[in-house]
Amino acid sequence: MSPRRIRQIVVKEFIQLRRDPRLLRLLILMPLVQLVIFGYAVTFDVRDVPVLVYDQDWSPASRELVRRFTNTQYFTLAGYADRPQQINRALDSGRAQVALSFPEDFSRLLARVRTAPLQVVVDGSDPGTTRVVLGYISAIVRGYSEQVVMARLARLGPGLVEAVPMVQGDLRTWYNPDLRSVNFMVPGVLAMILLVVTMSMTSLAVVREREVGTLEQLVVTPIRPGELLLGKMIPFVIIGLADVVLIVAVAHFWFLVPLEGSLLLLLLFTLLFVACGLGLGLFVSTVSHTQQQAVMTTFFIMMPSILLSGFMFPIANMPRVIQALTYFIPLRYYLVIVRGIFLKGNGWAVLWPQALALALLAAAILALAITRFHKRLD
Repeated sequence: MSPRRIRQIVVKEFIQLRRDPRLLRLLILMPLVQLVIFGYAVTFDVRDVPVLVYDQDWSPASRELVRRFTNTQYFTLAGYADRPQQINRALDSGRAQVALSFPEDFSRLLARVRTAPLQVVVDGSDPGTTRVVLGYISAIVRGYSEQVVMARLARLGPGLVEAVPMVQGDLRTWYNPDLRSVNFMVPGVLAMILLVVTMSMTSLAVVREREVGTLEQLVVTPIRPGELLLGKMIPFVIIGLADVVLIVAVAHFWFLVPLEGSLLLLLLFTLLFVACGLGLGLFVSTVSHTQQQAVMTTFFIMMPSILLSGFMFPIANMPRVIQALTYFIPLRYYLVIVRGIFLKGNGWAVLWPQALALALLAAAILALAITRFHKRLD
């Protein structure tokens, strides 16, 4: 291979990018726009859930429990209901997502140290949000119940309170102590954007050359197929790494996502993932005759890769057959790498299995794509 010819192809690609300012802006601005949108919009935090209260007891005990709900950042008071039918209308219209129904004897049962029923109705149309909301409700009700029990024991005598066995948990959350969803999502967005940029741009660049007829002109020159491939891939490797540095800077300084590990190690592992993305893009270009076909084929490969990689849904919760398929998805391994470096500060000693899997996948994908590309040129 001639480094001179490869360098000329690289220069040609950058000249083409410079002559297409819209594409260049897309390559630079699109990752930032997507990062901002996903960083703010995609979150597992649930806040300001509207709560409707149907209080038939209207006692200090019921009002105290309502106050515990509304004094948190998770719930807001949507109003009070006078009849049970208003609960159905509020949940149907979306005015409320949670309804609390206190029976008439709620405070009397508590005073007699009996189990006081509290009916909680939750809108379950969104299962993910519902599970989080139910967890909040359980914690609030459990805390209130413990306070009632301790107050009752205190009235009976301080000696009894001291004799009650208690378990005091010393809870500590590592790596993401504030449980911020953005700390988990933004590194995943980096991986997703990198896949989109490398895969789509490579496939479109090669197909565009074939559509306008310049690919055949390059073939008849002394440039070898391998030199042509390297020359066309190197610019997108550089752009991909530049996007990573830009996204890491925005994630760290704007979204305040901690970068506990080595940026140099992240870039090194990113090269393996970029090689997978370029190989997939090159493979798409070999099975597509037009840019429209390339876009649709890229979308067909990209969506399962994102959904099955663990980006949003845990792989352990998927059926075993689907879990087996995820081992062939490069994004799965890169997500572990990027989140491990960002949040845990993991190094080579921990991440080498993911790096090895990415290297093997990159070699297999590139070999398949280059073989098909050679056949198309012949």
